[in-house]
Amino acid sequence: MKKLSWVRLFQIILCCYLFVLVGCDSATVPKPRGYFRLEFPEKSYRLLDTIFPYKFYYPTYGKITQDKDRGAEKYWINIEFPKYKAKIHISYKEVSGNIDALIEDVRELAYKHTIKADAINERLFSNPEKKVYGTLYDIRGNAASSFQFYVTDSTKHFLRGALYFSVHPNKDSLAPAIDFFGKDMVSLIESLEWK
Repeated sequence: MKKLSWVRLFQIILCCYLFVLVGCDSATVPKPRGYFRLEFPEKSYRLLDTIFPYKFYYPTYGKITQDKDRGAEKYWINIEFPKYKAKIHISYKEVSGNIDALIEDVRELAYKHTIKADAINERLFSNPEKKVYGTLYDIRGNAASSFQFYVTDSTKHFLRGALYFSVHPNKDSLAPAIDFFGKDMVSLIESLEWK
């Protein structure tokens, strides 16, 4: 009788093992890659009104620095966001009969990203009261710069801006930051005045 119970116990264990083996036939599916969640501050702005021939509102969470790159000119600045490894580069030129060439340079710089861009959308700005006219290039995809713009009064002032991140471009992981800082660039353009 004892011998029979061991055989019976062995059969039960073998059946359980077979059920587990057959029941676990689902294929493993890899999980999609995740990205860190970015926390952004509440939107607030302060006026940049110094010796520059322009003034505008910029984010309080940004830091204004003089552009010290080789070739930088007198009124070139950066609005830096170190926590997000982002900056808005601002360059200024005086117009002296070369407005068409300046606009074309900005357009060419924006469209150089066509290789990596999924789309490039243009948004026109016109404020006759302040004599501010320009275009914002919204560059979608894995491009080095997601937003570029220029504004001018067509006779004396020309300002160019570009948003850069100091990370490898990835449209999925950068999308929240691009959207956040893109709104700041629109605010900058809309508040800009010449002096």
